[in-house]
Amino acid sequence: MYDVIVVGGGPAGMTAALYALRNGKSAMVLEKHGFGGQITYSPKVENYPGTLQMSGNEFADKFLDQIMAQGADVELEKAVAVEDCGSYRVVKTEEGSSIEAKTVILATGVKHRMLGLPGEYALVGEGISFCAVCDGDFYKGQTVCVAGGGNSALQEAILLSGKCAKVIMLQDLPTFTGEQKLQDVLFAKENVEKHTNMKITGYVQEKGELVGVEAEDRTTGQKRVFACSGLFLAIGLIPENEAFASLAELNKFGYFESDETCVTKTPGVFVAGDCRSKSVRQLTTAVADGAVAALAACRYIDQNL
Repeated sequence: MYDVIVVGGGPAGMTAALYALRNGKSAMVLEKHGFGGQITYSPKVENYPGTLQMSGNEFADKFLDQIMAQGADVELEKAVAVEDCGSYRVVKTEEGSSIEAKTVILATGVKHRMLGLPGEYALVGEGISFCAVCDGDFYKGQTVCVAGGGNSALQEAILLSGKCAKVIMLQDLPTFTGEQKLQDVLFAKENVEKHTNMKITGYVQEKGELVGVEAEDRTTGQKRVFACSGLFLAIGLIPENEAFASLAELNKFGYFESDETCVTKTPGVFVAGDCRSKSVRQLTTAVADGAVAALAACRYIDQNL
């Protein structure tokens, strides 16, 4: 039986494992796809304190090496359920494993909603981005498109407008749905161009890099190409927490309803990272959650078991 099982091998999950191990606890990390999570989509990370520059993959690889060197067990398996057995929990995986632990930390992360167009995933990091804070500097003085019309898209575009020569807003609905104050700020900028009812239908590439976005006017059917060096997708995030809803409350958007303490309604079960209800989702906030959740789990073990 492990002291801690961490569900999710992104920055929050690996930090949780690290802090549990450093506190003398045994830990296993279960990851369904690949260790590192969303950060692996970033070709350059320049906003992590103490590190001038690194790739997301480099960060993930070094972090995985670090926790394994500390004694973590890791498995590429998808957790599909957690049973609360009172003094211990059982994590069940899609592959058929049943693993016992004194505590469980759910660091399931989120995935970015994408358009589902051909060649899309290959362009992530080669023209398609999700975070202006993370990747905006790569497009200084260039033209970028932003897909979306809600608050997130408007906020991303405001940031980009201070760096890029031109920002083209592409909203597939008749109107922008974000707050009017954000719209007023953004659309007052001379280097921002806006289009509604414009559905992105394809990507223009040269040598594997994005050079333009194909779009169709949903009202007229007219097609056009917007030349750009980058596309920022801001059309939503998708949490995948439903399988654990019996253990931790979900808000109306599907995120775990937990505050900065990372505790849940189920003793011995904690949450960490982007899967948690929060206002800021960044690499730094993910690792902070991981540390908080792990220390809470260690205290729970020491006080109750």
